[in-house]
Amino acid sequence: MIEIPSDLNPGLVPLAFLLGDWEGVGVFDFPGEEKANFGQEVSFSHDGRDFIEYSSHTWALDSDGEKSRPIESESGYWRIDENRKVEVVMVRDQGIVEIWYGELADQKPQIDLVTDAVARTASAGPYNGGKRLYGYVKSDLMWVGEKSTPEVPLRAYMSAHLKKVVSPEQVAAWAKDLGDLPDDGIAFFK
Repeated sequence: MIEIPSDLNPGLVPLAFLLGDWEGVGVFDFPGEEKANFGQEVSFSHDGRDFIEYSSHTWALDSDGEKSRPIESESGYWRIDENRKVEVVMVRDQGIVEIWYGELADQKPQIDLVTDAVARTASAGPYNGGKRLYGYVKSDLMWVGEKSTPEVPLRAYMSAHLKKVVSPEQVAAWAKDLGDLPDDGIAFFK
């Protein structure tokens, strides 16, 4: 179920499926770098203005599924116009700033993005640009990222399957609204 907050900027309603905190796992694989299963935490939030704030943290998982080392962090801002065109400004911890353009698919919660501009600091590794696909499938958020460098043509390098993080209090409130819980709501979790 996609919940649309009452204070969400009306222009952002088509992106409401992104809102919330998400966690999950994925695979990282790019030539010249260590292949890894990774964990990811993503947050899409809003403050009533005409953009969604985004942050993501990924880390490699060891054979026991425990965090072993950070992979990358990124943050940015997502906007959409009346023609369903999406623009994203993103900053990565490696010293890369990107501008992405794309569009929201017609009749389904799916966004295709392509880099339009890339700026790198002197210490950033080689990077030419990329593509991303985000999709909301059966209440989960899935994405795949592609990237290219001067040595490696555009290819998939990360993908993940994320579940929405829901607190016990949120579940209790929803269930209470349906009349399924006692007044305190928390008894459901005991």
